[in-house]
Amino acid sequence: MTQIPTGVAGAPERLGLIFKAYDVRGTVPEQFDETMAVAIGAAFARFTGAARIVVARDMRPSGVKLSAAFARGAMGEGIDVVDIGLASTDLLYFASGHLDLPGVTFTASHNPAGYNGIKMCQKGAAPIGEDSGLMEIRDIAADLLTGAATYSQQSGSLEQLSLLDEFAAHCLSFIDVTKVRPLRIVADTANGMGGLVVPAVLSSLGVHLEVLYGELDGTFPNHPADPIQPENLRDLQARVTATHADLGLAFDGDADRVFLVDEKGQPVSGSLTTAMVAASILDKQPGSKVVHNLICSKAVPAVVREHGGEPIRTRVGHSFIKAVMAETGAVFGGEHSGHYYFRDNWRADSGLIAALHVIELMSAAGEGAKLSELRKPFERYVGSGEINTKVVSTKAVIARVESAYANKGAAMDHLDGLTVDFGSWWFNLRPSNTEPLLRLNLEASTQSECEGHVAEVLSLITGLATIKE
Repeated sequence: MTQIPTGVAGAPERLGLIFKAYDVRGTVPEQFDETMAVAIGAAFARFTGAARIVVARDMRPSGVKLSAAFARGAMGEGIDVVDIGLASTDLLYFASGHLDLPGVTFTASHNPAGYNGIKMCQKGAAPIGEDSGLMEIRDIAADLLTGAATYSQQSGSLEQLSLLDEFAAHCLSFIDVTKVRPLRIVADTANGMGGLVVPAVLSSLGVHLEVLYGELDGTFPNHPADPIQPENLRDLQARVTATHADLGLAFDGDADRVFLVDEKGQPVSGSLTTAMVAASILDKQPGSKVVHNLICSKAVPAVVREHGGEPIRTRVGHSFIKAVMAETGAVFGGEHSGHYYFRDNWRADSGLIAALHVIELMSAAGEGAKLSELRKPFERYVGSGEINTKVVSTKAVIARVESAYANKGAAMDHLDGLTVDFGSWWFNLRPSNTEPLLRLNLEASTQSECEGHVAEVLSLITGLATIKE
């Protein structure tokens, strides 16, 4: 194994910058470099105690050397590395579940080209987050980098393995492929990993598939791989309407999230997609439990109940949703941000599996069925989207907002930040995990009511932005 420097200046502080609530992420090489990747690889090996692990990467150029450095660190602890190469994050989760091994993928998801990072999981795709080992890995890596601990200098093996075909078959197992009609689909993969996995999964369905920006290019030459931003959907919307397509699919950089566009070019929110997928699954598995995070539309629990299911409300974040799904046996979980989780996918998220459920739903509706019509029964409220406000003290502002709405007849809870629910309208205000920001999500019955209440709550927040604890 290559000799690794110790006594790295500022190592604990640098690691503190890149270890987030759910993953590792930072600019390369300023915040995140190969030396740090080696230490994190060794730390991951020690934390998991596994004899073998899986390593993958996305299409970012920096991922080649960073993932190799991580593998060296892990092999230096005497464990064997299974390198599955270029992979979407849901392909990495599949590999972890299929092989029953802990795994990592090098990706910065929707972040700009100068970033890279690591998403980690235990065997069976079990989450690793700040409450489930991520900070322990950070601390072990810090000890190795400062010289407080020493590298083992052992020699594990490296194996190359392709699982793309097995992954595609797994995704397709979630629907009845014999009933899929020849829909016209446009998928914008934004030069991300969707360019690899989307054709591998959808091309065998008999649909007419067109892929926009399918070349794997981590410099993102066409537009950012962040479909939650409306400006990044414009090319897809234009192509869907120009080609009279039935469905548009927009994937993020590591292709674990998907956003839908109907045949009129209109975006479909994550909440609406959650409700539609939940209905499709519950019609096959009535009585099942469905998890949704607390910023999803109220339409989601209503639809779940109408289709014979039991809705379960959770905090925002994949580690919380996966944990609740494991505890309750929920068949499906959805987030407004475009993450969709499936019990039979080791409770991991997959944009592709969600897209397949929508394709099946559209096929079952019959020839000529339009997504713009199918969505209508699920659209019952108007949402604000997420609105961020910079404040001095998130804690102090939330406390003052709570006081302002106390004794006004609203139900309140603190499951994640503050939720205030008046029945006909509600809002959630929660702090960012990484910045001095408050995130506001609000929903009301009509557009005018939504806009009015947003102005009201935002006025209160901005008036308190400079207060301290």
